[in-house]
Amino acid sequence: MSTTPRVSSAIPGEPAHFGSVLAHQPAISESFFALYGRFWGSDVLSARIKEVARMRNARVTECGFCRNVRFDKAVAQGLGEEVVDDITDGYQTSAKLTDTEKAALKFTDALIHDPDLLTDDAKAALQRHLTPAQIAELGLGVTLFLALAKALITMGLEPEVMDRTVLPTPAVLEPAE
Repeated sequence: MSTTPRVSSAIPGEPAHFGSVLAHQPAISESFFALYGRFWGSDVLSARIKEVARMRNARVTECGFCRNVRFDKAVAQGLGEEVVDDITDGYQTSAKLTDTEKAALKFTDALIHDPDLLTDDAKAALQRHLTPAQIAELGLGVTLFLALAKALITMGLEPEVMDRTVLPTPAVLEPAE
């Protein structure tokens, strides 16, 4: 993965990172961050389930930033490293992941890899554990996670080295007055 920025920062004196690169398009950037904040602010699907899906995407895409960031709301909902460690190929046999998390991970894999992975059994499990609104929110989330990871990787915005970091869960920022 490239850690050499391929796009410059739009903010004078600030190094290139996702926000400073998106600042080249301020209106679009504002809309994107509002959407991402609303997604994380919605409680239709728990932050823990969202973070489980985000961690699977991080492992599949090998996004260094994504693999090392944890959002505080999911951590507060009990998502510890012992659970995250099981979000690998073979997660289906994990004793640490719930059946709901496994169904969400199967859906995540179908979105990332191949829709045919959502077999009749996988679809039944998903519908047994999640409502249509939760499935829709999960689908949007995985789409956002995949796009963000690929953008960070392609634009060379991954950190060279990064410790495991717990960050505040994204939220909708109030407009400056």
